[in-house]
Amino acid sequence: MQPDGTESRPFGGWRELMRIAWPLIINSGTFAVLNFCDRLFLSWYGEAEFRASLPSGILFFTLVCGFMALAGFTNTFVAQLWGAGDKEGCARATAQGIIFSLLSIPLIMALMPVGLWFLRISGHGPEVLALEEQYFKILMWCGGGMTLSSALSSFFSGRGKTFVIMTCNIAANGINIVLNYAMVFGKWGFPEMGIAGAGWATVIGSWISPLIFALLYFGKPIRAEFQTLKNLRYNAWLFKRMIRFGLPSGIHWFLDVAAFTVFVLLVGRMGPIAHIASNIALSINLIAFMPMIGMGMAASILVGQYLGRNQPEYAERTGWLALKIGIGYIVFIGITFLLFPGFYANVFEGDAAGSVPFDELLTAVRILLVMLAIWGVADASALILSGALKGAGDTHFVMYFQSAVAWGFLVAGQLVLVLVLKTNIYISWAWTLLYIVILGVGFALRFRTGRWKSIDLLDRRPSVAGGEDQTLGTRQ
Repeated sequence: MQPDGTESRPFGGWRELMRIAWPLIINSGTFAVLNFCDRLFLSWYGEAEFRASLPSGILFFTLVCGFMALAGFTNTFVAQLWGAGDKEGCARATAQGIIFSLLSIPLIMALMPVGLWFLRISGHGPEVLALEEQYFKILMWCGGGMTLSSALSSFFSGRGKTFVIMTCNIAANGINIVLNYAMVFGKWGFPEMGIAGAGWATVIGSWISPLIFALLYFGKPIRAEFQTLKNLRYNAWLFKRMIRFGLPSGIHWFLDVAAFTVFVLLVGRMGPIAHIASNIALSINLIAFMPMIGMGMAASILVGQYLGRNQPEYAERTGWLALKIGIGYIVFIGITFLLFPGFYANVFEGDAAGSVPFDELLTAVRILLVMLAIWGVADASALILSGALKGAGDTHFVMYFQSAVAWGFLVAGQLVLVLVLKTNIYISWAWTLLYIVILGVGFALRFRTGRWKSIDLLDRRPSVAGGEDQTLGTRQ
């Protein structure tokens, strides 16, 4: 025991990190496979459907990700409370995430006209635009399920029970992929629905996930140990504190993804080859990108748990260790991008590439994959270390820094390059690459300062009256 009563534990090293990380990496990988299959099936179905899938899909995620991130910040509270040994506190924190998720559903649906307006000013052709609007309107019905899943899964991930997260999402995403194929092409008795089928399959999958988590969370074993039903109520102090620290995380995700969405929409104005090549390259990049989200979540969990035990030195070692492992993976994937660009491009050689010369498309994809191989290392630094900072509660810095760089550098630069200077796809992508590098370096420098160690997320200052710690357990 430490002087404050929290449990002292030796540093777990890479074994502890990977025990938590590998299910999250596989879990993120299933989402990568899901999105990859979604776009692959649509590339087989038709060029217009394939071109419409990425802009409308990323715009949908832009409008929803802020809600998901705020609900998912429940993970940080659960991690620190679990580290502090407060089981019912974990349930109270999760309840606030659930309440927020339910309140967010009408807000998400109210954003549908905003998304449609952005699609209509993007400058895409009428055939592609019609499909983008159709796909986007269907996907918006996923928002509530995805936000609720973020809150409920945080109860498990915050305690390091990441195998549960992986299992539940593999089941939900597996159903999604099967339904996607069946509903796009009209297989096994389903009608042929094209891009609409891909959308409705995603809606079904997005609500299966929180249903599974809820059955586990309110099941007898967890209900008895954590009093999940008793603690399923609004806690004003905790809810406000979650909004205080979680809102910057939500705003950060929204502004970051929104900035990237602007890039994707602008690329769509550069013609079929630029549009298709970018869709292919970004779809391929999911192989590298999504596992890094899993490693970032693992870093966030362990940093939170170690800080909950008042062991900041172990929290710091965890962040750097996660980055080393992440870079090792990303370098390997980057080498495959450099050595086998034809293999990756050939996967999408179907109807999506039917109207453009494949040799020109392959050349464009090859150049973009070289850029992806470079930006993967910086992206790993940004995702993993920003996750570690958020696990410490340093969400305000993450929001201010990434938002400033995203909109002051990426978006401003892209608007000038594409709309004013009329540059080509390679200069546009190079600018985005530089943006990723700035993020990676910035988060590494911030983590190195150690300022995040002084953040008191649980407000454990001694009370004036009695001298005891004011942990969340005293604020029921």
